[in-house]
Amino acid sequence: MITWFDFVYFAVPAVVLWACGAWLAWKDKRTAALSVTTVGIVVFAAYIALMWLSLERPPLRTMGETRLWYSFFMPVVGFVTYMRWRYRWLLSFSTLMATVFVCINIFKPEIHSKTLMPALQSPWFAPHVIIYMFSYAILGAAFLMAVYLLWRGRRQKDVTALFTQHAQLLDDLTSTGICFITFGMLFGALWAKEAWGHYWSWDPKETWAAATWTIYLTYLHARLASPQRHRLALWLLVTGFVCLQMCWWGINYLPDASAVSVHTYNIDN
Repeated sequence: MITWFDFVYFAVPAVVLWACGAWLAWKDKRTAALSVTTVGIVVFAAYIALMWLSLERPPLRTMGETRLWYSFFMPVVGFVTYMRWRYRWLLSFSTLMATVFVCINIFKPEIHSKTLMPALQSPWFAPHVIIYMFSYAILGAAFLMAVYLLWRGRRQKDVTALFTQHAQLLDDLTSTGICFITFGMLFGALWAKEAWGHYWSWDPKETWAAATWTIYLTYLHARLASPQRHRLALWLLVTGFVCLQMCWWGINYLPDASAVSVHTYNIDN
């Protein structure tokens, strides 16, 4: 039976493979980079699958378990972005971000109980969280791109030229991310109806989720209504990602939220 303490034996090889893939991408060895990155993704996915079987439930209950999925999806997004648009640096940064979350899970291991509280036994729970984690990874890539462009384009003419080069990628990432967030919210509403008897209650986490969704939707509207306001668009992506972090884990550290939120189960070990 595999346990949480076996994580390091899968995570370290996966991270090494992802790092090698990123290095090969910078060496313009595209086929080798994609192949090595794929092997790393498969190794990491194997651990998730084995934990799923061992726990007899999807590993989605604790913060450590959601970090596990985020660590998996970030290289996937980096892989797809590199394969589709050939962004070598984004593959590297997605690997770096995944490594950070892997290290947190290695140095802060959590005890994973097989027991799920009744609210988490809904069939809507797993797709809701998995879809959200995937959207977080996609929007994390958009955030990295936005920070990169803001840093490189400190002058207005620079940011305009850079944004024009990368606009399609940013728009595609954000559009895809908000689509998955929307599906995640719909599954969450169905889960809430089954678990608590109502679709939406403006719980603190639900409120932050609505704020996050609104900011990313504002980005899409701003791109259509004011396509030349590039710096505004980039700052909307940064702000949206900050709200996304509050929605994911920051809410757990707000004093009032721990008392009234039905979503604070994920901080328990």
